Order: sequence, then C-alpha cells, then structure tokens
Amino acid sequence: MFPRIPHWLILVLVLLVTGLSATIYKVTKLGFPVTPDEQSEAWTVQARVQIRAAGGPVKVNLQLPGNTPGFNRLNETFVSREFGLTLENRRHGREAEWARRRTRGTHNLYHRATWFRSPGDAVLTIRPQYPQVPDLPEPFATAASALVDDVREHSADIASYTAEMLRRLNSNDPSQEIRLFLTSPEYGNDRTATAQLLLAGARIPSVQLSGIRLNKLDQRAPLVQWLAIHNEQRWLFFDPMTAEQILPDDFLLWSIGTGPLAQATGAELTDTQITIQRNRLSSLELATQRATEKNSRLVEFSPLGLPLHTQNLYQMLLMIPLGALMIVILRNLVGIRSFGTFMPVLIALAFRETRLLAGIILFLVVVGIGLLLRFYLERLRLLLVPRLAAVLTIVVILLIGVGVVSYQLNIEVGLSVALFPMVIIAMVIERMSISWEERGPRDAMIEGAGSLAMAILAFLVMEQMFLRHLMLVFPELLLVVLGITIMIGRYTGYRLSELGRFRHLERPQPDSAD
Repeated sequence: MFPRIPHWLILVLVLLVTGLSATIYKVTKLGFPVTPDEQSEAWTVQARVQIRAAGGPVKVNLQLPGNTPGFNRLNETFVSREFGLTLENRRHGREAEWARRRTRGTHNLYHRATWFRSPGDAVLTIRPQYPQVPDLPEPFATAASALVDDVREHSADIASYTAEMLRRLNSNDPSQEIRLFLTSPEYGNDRTATAQLLLAGARIPSVQLSGIRLNKLDQRAPLVQWLAIHNEQRWLFFDPMTAEQILPDDFLLWSIGTGPLAQATGAELTDTQITIQRNRLSSLELATQRATEKNSRLVEFSPLGLPLHTQNLYQMLLMIPLGALMIVILRNLVGIRSFGTFMPVLIALAFRETRLLAGIILFLVVVGIGLLLRFYLERLRLLLVPRLAAVLTIVVILLIGVGVVSYQLNIEVGLSVALFPMVIIAMVIERMSISWEERGPRDAMIEGAGSLAMAILAFLVMEQMFLRHLMLVFPELLLVVLGITIMIGRYTGYRLSELGRFRHLERPQPDSAD
C-alpha cells in the first residue's frame, strides 16, 4: 500500500508546479527577460526603391521577408506617397506592390521594419518540391550524369552529397565536367543556380536564398546568396561559395528563389538599396510583441497589458504577498515577536514614500507620543471602543501636527507622514500599551522592536528592483509564494529563537545519587 499523500501537500505541489512552469515557459519560449534592465540587439532594416516615370501607369514590386529563420519582426512601415499599396503572401515570401494611374518624375518608395533574434523560429517552413532530372543538351547531359554518379560514390547522404558537389564547383582545379558548366555562358554566370541544376540531377530539393548580413559594418547591405537543401526531414543550409553547412546567425532571409529584388512596370528602376541600422531595445518590449504575435494567453491576461500608471499600482500590490511571506518566515521560522501580521507590511509600504530612515524616525515619534497619551487615557477608564476611537483621533492629530511643523521648518520628508496607515498606528499604540500593562515594559518593547524590524526587512525585500520586475512580468509566481506560505504554515517544529532558549535540554543531565 502506498502512503496517503496529505491534501495540503498536493495543493502545494500543484501551486509550485503551475507557477514555475508558466514562468519557465515565458522565459524559454517567449523570451521574457529575468532581469529588469536586460536589452536585446535589434536592427532597423530599410529598403528603398527609386524609379523614374514618364507619365503613364506605374507598378512597382518589391520582395519582402516572410518567414525568416532565426528572426522575428517587431514592426513594419511603408512610405509610398501618392501610391496605392498592396501586400501579397506568396509561397516563397511576401511581395509589396505600389501602383499609380499616372505619374511623372523620380519617386522613392520605402519599406522599413525592425528585426530581432528569435532562435526558436530558426527553421524554413516552405514545403520541398522534388525536382525532375533536368533535360540538358549534349554534352551537358553526359557531363551532369557522370558528375552525379561520381559525387554519389564519394558521399554518404544528402548533406555530404551537397557539400561534395559545392566543393567541386569551388575547386581551384575543377574537373572537366565542372569546367564545362562553369565556362558555359548559359550555366556559368550563377554558381548557386548551377549547384541547384546539378542537385536536381540527383533529385535533391533545393532553393536559393537571398538575404543580408546584419553585422556588416557598412550601412548599405548587399544581397548575398545561400543554398538550402532538404534531406527528407528538414532543410539544411550551405554556403555556396565555401560548401560549409551553416546558416550565419546574422543572416536575415529576404527572399526565396531567383527572382529580382525589385522590378518596375511603366517606369525605369533607377536604384534599389537596403540599409541597416543597429540598435538596442528593451527585451521586455520584444518579448511582449512576440507573445502577442503568438496569441499567448499568458500575456493577454497579464498586468503588462494595462496602462503604465495602472502597472505601477499593480506592481506595488504584487509586492505585498512577498512582504507578507517575509513576515511569515520571520515569525514562524525565526521566531521574532510582533504586533500582528499585516501591520509590518503596511508600515513597509509607507516607508516606500517616506524612505527608510525618515520613516523610522517618524514612526518612532508618532508611536512614542501616542503611547504616552494612551497611558493618560487609561486614567480616564474609558470603554474599549471609545478608547480606540480616542487613540485614532490622537494619531490623526499627531500626523497633521508633524506635517504642519515639518512644512514650516522646510522639511519635506515630514509631509509624507500622512502616508502612514492611521488605523494600524492606532492599533500598534493600543496593543503596545496593553502588553506594557499585562506583561511589563520589556515584552512591550520587544514586540514593538520586532514589529519595526519586520517592517524594515519587508521594505528592503519589497524595494528590490529585481523582485519587483519578476512579480510584474511573471505574476504567476504568486502561486509559488502561496505554496511556500502554505508549506511554512504546516511547520510545527522549533523556531530559530527557540533553539537558544531550549539548548540546555540537549545537555546530558548528571546521574542522580542512589
């Protein structure tokens, strides 16, 4: 028989697993930053097409990046004054078409987008098409057949076959078959196209990739050619000039196929250029955009979707459970005595506005004076509720008095004393006076000092920028905080302060005389 698992333990495990799983997913899959100041590298890429029209109808087509391995798009804008714009999704990417009924003179058309790394998307999503063996005239047909057979003998699979074929095409001493293709006006002008032709002889699917290298120092980026082949499982990438099987991490795929980057109908295409500007953006902004594009519900129902002023409020609220957890640890595990549980957390929230040192001084002044007046009220022998109301009124008078005096003395920090929770301060004074009368001044001072110490430690925790960032970006961590709180709530062993009190019980007792 398996031992029965307690209900509370199952609840704790569910809370911990749920909160941590959601956090890990957002970090690993959506790229949310763990640290508040983390930034990501991004590139603003601009394509400019310049045309010269003679007065008739004009159409301009520009190839655009579609599913780009290793990168994702943050935003996209077009500048096409007086031109109509149409975007079309094609099998090998996207295409922008500008059109105008009649125009004359020189026009510049722009496309701009910001790109950032997205390693999880570094795959080519198009379907492979298995080519037919090309019908070549002689002597190219015989040379291609012999070359295909020879390369097949010197390779083990599709990847090694492609690498061997590319090495032969780029050899300083090519064979007669390779030299025949390279010196031909029909096949020798584009080495990547020649490689595709010979790969088709072995019925290997391949596509030509055109893209730019983002890390080039020159702002104007030329298109470079790459080769992708399919090995019946996935796409593999090769440098057609070196035969190296690699896709550079700065290669931004622009278009697939052998078509031109831009073309114009009814006008002269005078210039086409792509420029790059490198910059750095907030990793949180990039991750939020990426999650939005993936329709992630974890971000849709998140404080990050709220207005900024509301986010600041929720960030403060999200830190309250962490402060309460700190109080739980100090009371149940360390053994520090205090007046209540929530009072130190609320005092810690007030410290956020008054700052720590000034808040401690103001707290001691208000509580000290209020405690003296509370002792005077004891002589009047008031009932409980009127006495509490009187203490509360005294606290309000003290808060207003401290604020007015500090303003007259040009001490701005004194004005923030009104942020102290009045009811909590009144309860501290009441609880401290009762403890003073029932158990003596020593216990009252210990509990008062414990309450202040808890408030200080809770403030230090709640002011950690790293923790504030974590709770705002990953609010599911509240489930982890709840699970830890429940787990500590089940602890019934010794506290740290009690180990010192009862240490004499561990000493061996001397044997009594018979």
